[in-house]
Amino acid sequence: MAEGQGTSFYSTGEYAYDVFLNFRGADTREGFTSLLLNHLKERGIRTFFDEDSLRRGKQINSSLLRAIEESRVAVVVFSPNYASSKYCLDELVHILDCCKGIDRLVLPVFVDVDPSQVRHQSGAYGEALDKHEKQDHVDKQKLQRWRQALTDAADLSGWHIQQGYLANTHTINAISGQ
Repeated sequence: MAEGQGTSFYSTGEYAYDVFLNFRGADTREGFTSLLLNHLKERGIRTFFDEDSLRRGKQINSSLLRAIEESRVAVVVFSPNYASSKYCLDELVHILDCCKGIDRLVLPVFVDVDPSQVRHQSGAYGEALDKHEKQDHVDKQKLQRWRQALTDAADLSGWHIQQGYLANTHTINAISGQ
């Protein structure tokens, strides 16, 4: 990113990426996330955007973990079906683990979901976690890490928007440092 562009939370220093996008593709890929990605790219903000590599495997691959570790900012886009993805939840845990005690930011965006549902794992979030526990046989320790990560992320200051307000560039501008 050129000198003077963006804000202080984007830098060219030691990070491979300025932003790592964590999102549930089925919910926001064609809407908010693609608009945000385009906006970030237009401003020269180096953004890691994983289209589909996780759908092919059973675990987060090492290159994706490395991308999280090498990103200055993580934008977590919470949406109605976010918690139904074990991959999104695993990424979120890794994002928060990487940010402990390090000068990194996690910016939550709540798209068509109330932050309190994420924080308290109620509604669709509670249902998804219950399904993971019962049908997917996720162990209790992993489930607890997911729950704690959701609570911790929802406690961070972020944005709450509705998909119908995609023309609202205020949130996208704020995220991209404009």
